[in-house]
Amino acid sequence: MASANDMKAAEKTYGGFVSLLKWTVPILAALVLLIIIVIS
Repeated sequence: MASANDMKAAEKTYGGFVSLLKWTVPILAALVLLIIIVIS
């Protein structure tokens, strides 16, 4: 079944994307906060 394999690949890609977001969002938030503190 080709569609089952496509679904597994899509879930793997999505999982990687979500785990990347878990790290990226807090880092970006800290960076923005630091920049705001420096500017003000």
